[in-house]
Amino acid sequence: MSVLDNWQQWKDFLGERLDQAKNEGMNNQVITDVAYQVGEYLSEQVEPKNEQEKILADLWHVASEEEQHAIANMMVKLVQR
Repeated sequence: MSVLDNWQQWKDFLGERLDQAKNEGMNNQVITDVAYQVGEYLSEQVEPKNEQEKILADLWHVASEEEQHAIANMMVKLVQR
């Protein structure tokens, strides 16, 4: 099963990657920029697997670039441990 199939597994996966990035010395701005790039990739290349991802995808598609950066930042905050 892919981490994209289950919302909690997806959040746990993102949280683990966030912890890893911080341990490697990445600052919050770089992390947020990477989160934006991941969001952009997912919106273009990956079909949402659950209701939460579908909502995020819908929001992403109607958002301006500035709003997409805000969504990415909120996802980072959501998975912080």
